[in-house]
Amino acid sequence: MGIVAGLDSSSAFTRIVVCDTDTGAVLRQGYAPHPQPAGDPESTHPHETDPQAWLLSLGEAAGGGLLEGVQAIGVSAQQHGLLPLDQQGALVRPALIGNDKRGQVAAADLIEALGGRQAWAEAIGSVPHSAQPVAKLAWLARNEPEAARRVAVLMSAHDWLVWQLLGRPARRTTDRGGASGTGYWSPATGSYRPDLVELALGHMALLPEVLGPAEAAGMTPEGLLISAGTGETMAAALGLGLGPGDAVVSLGASGSVMAVHHEALSEPGGLITSLADASGMHLPVVNTSNAVRALRGTAELLGTDLEGLSELALKSTPGAHGLVLLPYLEGERTPNLPHTAGTLSGLRRDSMKPEHLARAAFEGMLCGLVDALDVLRSRGVEIRRVFLLGAAAELPAVQAAAPGLFGTQVVVPAPADYAALGAARQAAWALGVQQGTLAPHTPPVWPGPAAQVFEPGEEYPAWQAVRQQYIATREQIHPGAFQG
Repeated sequence: MGIVAGLDSSSAFTRIVVCDTDTGAVLRQGYAPHPQPAGDPESTHPHETDPQAWLLSLGEAAGGGLLEGVQAIGVSAQQHGLLPLDQQGALVRPALIGNDKRGQVAAADLIEALGGRQAWAEAIGSVPHSAQPVAKLAWLARNEPEAARRVAVLMSAHDWLVWQLLGRPARRTTDRGGASGTGYWSPATGSYRPDLVELALGHMALLPEVLGPAEAAGMTPEGLLISAGTGETMAAALGLGLGPGDAVVSLGASGSVMAVHHEALSEPGGLITSLADASGMHLPVVNTSNAVRALRGTAELLGTDLEGLSELALKSTPGAHGLVLLPYLEGERTPNLPHTAGTLSGLRRDSMKPEHLARAAFEGMLCGLVDALDVLRSRGVEIRRVFLLGAAAELPAVQAAAPGLFGTQVVVPAPADYAALGAARQAAWALGVQQGTLAPHTPPVWPGPAAQVFEPGEEYPAWQAVRQQYIATREQIHPGAFQG
């Protein structure tokens, strides 16, 4: 038996879990918010930060002897972060994080410069968008040329934290999961595209060495093993214990669908973002612009909240009395309809009731996510069960409709720090390989999460009829949307 720790440095806080290496049981936990910058908060851009705040938060979360007896640490951190360093390892400017919309024009210019969306999909399995480090690089070169010229090394958030824990060694590392989100590493070939760094930045920069899933980044001065680390998405997948046949549907304001697959996938129009996972597999992702925002908008219209909307929806029946909501309230990424608006179809006198509109909102949101699932299915991804994440996954109307619309078993895991758990599992893996007790191609077997499980059931044919009604409406209003 051993003890390992997983830390997750998100956009707002650090969480640490200390786990038993054999069972995955959580022994201790720590938490601390990232300290807020001093001075006028309006002077700080929401997508820029001093990463020293991450270290301060980490130190606070690890206080009180939390890491006593720990033999190895895994690091998970927010994705889409870019830390541009000079030759001495100092930041040339604050870290660029999150979905920074300032990079939209730069992303569009990058797409054009390489020859279009298909050229990018073939090169790295995804198309640049404002959140990606490659777009942030291009924005930096365009808007802060003096800082851009000083950039000598590029790191992500988890790369930088691992480097700091190791005492800032000459060797800088990352993992394939984190590298796959940069916009200049190809999951299909497992290699960097330095030409894309040069295209964005105007010159080359040093890139971290990409470690294998079970490799260690090194040892701390205190003798702690540090595993490769990874991005939050990949860490959460490892913490949930996902494998082939599993997909995750995340219900935020927008939505995302990802699945575990044996090979890298791309799609000529860029609907699929090809990511690598933290276990040696791949995580193709399809994003939608609208998910819970469609529910919140409908709830506001009806003068209620999400719980009230769910109660209303359950007073209706599958098919919402003929109402169909295409929930494209913010345009849509899947299908690629960025400038469209939502549509409510099928209005008749007897369908104009609050409960039918509420039901149509849930069905429309879920059918939009099934569209994303079907993009993956059309590329040969087998999906046998769907993990449903997000607070809205607890709503009874979601749980009633999701199995029949997705056509699979639906798993709603109990709330937990899955990214931190995944980081701990990675640490246990690297430790086991070092000790000779685990193979480098098989992570430690930890129990799956506590969860509610829902099956399609007897109403499956009715829900598939709802799905076909949605498709027919989408094709009538946006013909060929998935062929364009």
